Amino acid sequence: MKKLNIYAVLLQVSLAASLFSCKDLLDKEPNDFSSGGFYKSEAAVKTGLTGVYQNLYYFPAARLPFNVMLDHWTPMATERAENTTIGAGGSLNPDNAVIIAFWTNLFGTVARANSVLSGAEPFLSTLEGKSAQYLAETRVLRAYAYYQLIANFGDVPFFTKPVTTEEYKVGRTDRAVVLDFILEDLEKAAADLPWITTERGRVDKAAALGLKARAALLGGSLNYGGKGAEYFKASAAAAKQVIGQRALAQKYDDLFTKQGQAKADVKNETLFEIMFSDQGSQQYHWIGFGQVSRNYGQTGRHPSQILVDTYECIDGKRIDESPLYNPKKPSLNRDPRFKSTIWMHGDTVQGNTTGNDNGRIKFVLEAYNPKTSFYNFNTNQWVENVNADINSGAAWTSFVNAGMGYIWKKFSNETSESVNLQTCNVPLLRYAEVLLTYAEAKIELNELDQSVYDAIDQVRVRSGMPKVSADRIGNQDKMRQLVRRERKVELIMEGLHFTDMRRWNIGDLTNAGPSYGFPIATSLDAGGNLLTGGYKDVTPDMIPNFKLSARHDLNDVPSYEAYKEKLKVRDRNRFWNDRFNLLPVPQLEIDRNPNLKQNKDY
Repeated sequence: MKKLNIYAVLLQVSLAASLFSCKDLLDKEPNDFSSGGFYKSEAAVKTGLTGVYQNLYYFPAARLPFNVMLDHWTPMATERAENTTIGAGGSLNPDNAVIIAFWTNLFGTVARANSVLSGAEPFLSTLEGKSAQYLAETRVLRAYAYYQLIANFGDVPFFTKPVTTEEYKVGRTDRAVVLDFILEDLEKAAADLPWITTERGRVDKAAALGLKARAALLGGSLNYGGKGAEYFKASAAAAKQVIGQRALAQKYDDLFTKQGQAKADVKNETLFEIMFSDQGSQQYHWIGFGQVSRNYGQTGRHPSQILVDTYECIDGKRIDESPLYNPKKPSLNRDPRFKSTIWMHGDTVQGNTTGNDNGRIKFVLEAYNPKTSFYNFNTNQWVENVNADINSGAAWTSFVNAGMGYIWKKFSNETSESVNLQTCNVPLLRYAEVLLTYAEAKIELNELDQSVYDAIDQVRVRSGMPKVSADRIGNQDKMRQLVRRERKVELIMEGLHFTDMRRWNIGDLTNAGPSYGFPIATSLDAGGNLLTGGYKDVTPDMIPNFKLSARHDLNDVPSYEAYKEKLKVRDRNRFWNDRFNLLPVPQLEIDRNPNLKQNKDY
């Protein structure tokens, strides 16, 4: 059989992986999944499942997990090169290599899962041990792949069994049909899964139902098949089953570091994750290395000003409404998740380049001057040295040149291992999301009862924020605004805003113009040297306008028009077209299968 399309492939893969807390999950799979009669034992089913899990290791950029990349295509973040967010620069086209690889990887997961499920079907009456659990896990992973496909591409080819090269040449199935299958399959899978897996890295009942809640929320928000209310009810019901079965970690920061993830409470919150390891056949990523300061990494991705300005003040009010907000010191008195997620000018950064004491680094992040203060661990003193973010051959990529004046602390705040060999796991689904999904589904149904406030309160209180304020109780619009705000600041860089942006239909608000960033320094001496720095030059009126329209206000989308000339600017050519609400079907696939049709206006 010729390899014409990824979802028509009879897979032949040889793997060897031994991951932290997950050795049995990722051992070896057979050389030929198409062997007749292979899946007639528990061991064979488990081995086949290993290959399905392995497809989670999809890196669209150098050792960068796919979900982290997704949020960098939204206005919440930027990549190193300008005009790479959705709607900018024309790179969103059917020949985009990353989009082709994304499609291919997702259908590869479907193909592997179909092979295992179909191969085991003749032996269901005789399979023993954990076979039913492993087959249920396979269903969950297939459902996850199909969720990503319909969320990003809309209607897609739909297969539940292995196909031949002739059978694959079908058209696209309505996304509502695919969604209904996902929801039914996840419910079926949940029945054969334990609430909490005993083997870290495997999906369990909480993950299956959490993914069901996520998928149904998508259908509700976009009113698939005119059944929006039905899907919102399904989302709330699935999430409700999980609520109380798991719990939040005590500290938000622990969720994104190697040391923190070893704690039992962090494991309890993390329902589904990509596993990494520094043991055996190492599996590592470069999230931190690709987003920290040029002083010890290779900056390529940056938080945006829109995200920064989404964080409330500690009083629970937005920055344009709180008396606590000081534009000269924007990180002061803010939601603690601001400092857990972002480093900015003046912050003390710590990291490690080798994983031992010799690689420790500690310095003050400086956005304006060619030198900054570094801590000497041998003398226990601070010394001034060259600031590579301003004064180096690669400074053009730094957070002040390619970026907007901010650096990701999330996934970067590692001191115990090397920033370029990170092995902290990457969450794909957390209990916090389940709580917020439940709340959003109920809010959209206008069922504003105490359970909604309790769900949001759990997430906010864990982070040190006040509970839902009295003025929001019973107000659907204010609650809708709050839950959307919470999803942004709680879940950013976990790959969810890429879909949320489409669900809420806000692309035209957030992607239609340039990206603005930190304040430009204006106080210079006669030689052109900085006397102060941009934040000292900030005036009290430099507070963004969130009320350009009711939709801007609802979705916390700021306008910087009144003082934009005082700010860093990039992505000047960014624009919006409604076609960006879906990714284009790869032209390569359309050429191979003439029955596929392209998404509108591509």
